[in-house]
Amino acid sequence: MATRTLNNAKNQKKDEFYTQFNDINNELKHYKEYFKDKVIFLNCDDPEISNFWKYFHLNFSFFGIRKIISTHFVYQDMFNEGDTYKLEYCGGNDNDITVGEKTILKNNGDFRSEECIEILKEADIVVTNPPFSLFREYVAQLIAYDKKFLIIGSKNAITYKEIFKLIKENKIWLGYGFVKGDAYFSVKNPRDFASGVYNPKTGLVHFRNVGWFTNLDFKKRHEDLILYKKYDHINYPKYDNYDAIEVSKVADIPIDYDGAMGVPITFLDKYNPDQFELVGMAEDNGKGFSGGIWDGKNPHCVINDKIMFKRIFIKRKK
Repeated sequence: MATRTLNNAKNQKKDEFYTQFNDINNELKHYKEYFKDKVIFLNCDDPEISNFWKYFHLNFSFFGIRKIISTHFVYQDMFNEGDTYKLEYCGGNDNDITVGEKTILKNNGDFRSEECIEILKEADIVVTNPPFSLFREYVAQLIAYDKKFLIIGSKNAITYKEIFKLIKENKIWLGYGFVKGDAYFSVKNPRDFASGVYNPKTGLVHFRNVGWFTNLDFKKRHEDLILYKKYDHINYPKYDNYDAIEVSKVADIPIDYDGAMGVPITFLDKYNPDQFELVGMAEDNGKGFSGGIWDGKNPHCVINDKIMFKRIFIKRKK
């Protein structure tokens, strides 16, 4: 039992990535109109070090926010005990980010706790960087309580059947994204990363496969992807096991093909729901996928007996 608890604590620490202030500003500046007169909940943020708390506090009057609430999480076990709390700010001194009403919580500040769920019910919009390992559970909670949100997650989450289903149903989509796709996070507990990920001089980790997920609409999402390529059967072969053509690059989507097309998951960065319909996904346990090849885990697209990379199936809307 003690070993399992210790392992849980270690895993929790591995999920602690702190977002940079500039990255928060680069994304949130596009949603200003959504924050007016709203209660903003930061339910995965320690207000003492969170740049989300700092950003909303400094811009409280500028955005016309009604209230910001942040809950401080402490992993409580036999090795680590301590009070956790919520901090609320309703205005008065935006420039002093320490200003706020502190209330000690009975539990540990976990977003799944009864206390935090009660705060969630009060909130209008949730904005934060939740634990990557709990992303499915975290999003499921937001959907269950019908909350607006703007959160950070690994783009690998797109391929989770629970998340892709929500994308397909137009209940969640990708936001503007990090500048040039480069996301940098500070970490409290440096550990072994792949080469080039962690910079000991800056104390930052660099990820490319991270994005913003939201259900707040924005103008750029409805801009048409400019298409100019023409379909031919040589450059756009059909899959052996599915009635769709292979489009290996988003820029190569043909302008004159009305059937199903398999495209890279990076397509969702350019996805306009007015222009395209999401049909399915190659790795979706067979759902929306006809006659898949089974490798023990997931069905794949196949061309000339060669297994292709992950694909999303789309159709042009006429």
